Amino acid sequence: MRRNSLRLTLVAALATAALSACVVAPAPGYGYGYYGATVVEAPPAVQYEAVGVAPAPGYLWIGGSWFWEGGRYAWHPGYWSAPRAGYHWAPRTWERTGGGWRAREGHWERGEERHRDHDR
Repeated sequence: MRRNSLRLTLVAALATAALSACVVAPAPGYGYGYYGATVVEAPPAVQYEAVGVAPAPGYLWIGGSWFWEGGRYAWHPGYWSAPRAGYHWAPRTWERTGGGWRAREGHWERGEERHRDHDR
């Protein structure tokens, strides 16, 4: 009986060590959108989001947007973000190209505030 218990403990320890070395990554095509990839189908209209109270004074609302994932559009909801001194938020946009649509990722830009309507 003691030998079986020792064997089970050893198997459990080996399994734990093997699993701790695993890397979990999204399958190709299921990331946070493809900057530069052309999507033939136009993105849906932006969804309405009820914006709650900021978690702290000065926080900025980063509005949700559509991402192309697994061959379809998926909505990622907005969230509150701490401000970055000397930067403003440029929201994610979809731009029309000759062959379809391309996402331009949202990002922080150095300089004066220009997107007032996105910071509510």
